[in-house]
Amino acid sequence: MSENVGGFKDPSTEVLSEAAATFGLLASSARLHLMWALSQGESDVTHLADRVGGALPAVSQHLAKLKLAGLVRSRREGRRQVYYVDDPDIVTVVRVMVGQLSARSQRGTAPVHRLSGTGG
Repeated sequence: MSENVGGFKDPSTEVLSEAAATFGLLASSARLHLMWALSQGESDVTHLADRVGGALPAVSQHLAKLKLAGLVRSRREGRRQVYYVDDPDIVTVVRVMVGQLSARSQRGTAPVHRLSGTGG
């Protein structure tokens, strides 16, 4: 039974499951870093590996998971595979979360606490 509180109706179980799966994928700091980098613009796997400081095979595996989940797309340009985020809502979520936490840590007012039992 969904409730309407404050003008918002509770989402369906299916929507909550899909959101949880997406957040689960983004719970990896490596995948979140890739999403952050791709939210700034498209890139090939070599440049992404250099940017996030990961090994090429590991970055390729993370990108494959993100692509399979529909968070990232790719296209071929000659011999290169170029990755991009084609969903402005995902870009917004990543930018807001990372931006807010970065601002807090730079202000030094509210330290970012790591929750036990979280991925990353």
